[in-house]
Amino acid sequence: QLQLVESGGGLVQAGGSLRLSCVASGRIYSSHGMGWFRLAPRKEREFVASIRWGSGNTYYADPVKGRFTISKAGAENAVYLQMNNLKLEDTAVYYCARTRRGYSTLEAEYDDWGQGTQVTVSS
Repeated sequence: QLQLVESGGGLVQAGGSLRLSCVASGRIYSSHGMGWFRLAPRKEREFVASIRWGSGNTYYADPVKGRFTISKAGAENAVYLQMNNLKLEDTAVYYCARTRRGYSTLEAEYDDWGQGTQVTVSS
């Protein structure tokens, strides 16, 4: 099992930026994928972005396309989420997770999860 630790959340004004980090306790293999999900109040946890560890191909949910960028640092077993032009509706707890499938937007297909980091966007 992989331990994942997120950091970088906080309070930011609408239009601002934050960069989330997620560091894994062990190696992430090229056949795996890493994803970011978020859980907002009174909503279900939803897919945000994912990256194939081997190819670096990225995928985004429609609400964040053009504003968020997922990236990786393979040597550090770390994945990042750069969030620009933040909106009020981006307020949520953000989780990183690992899937052995390489790519998935489905929560159930991710095996290991971090504890989450709170992002709050204010007006």
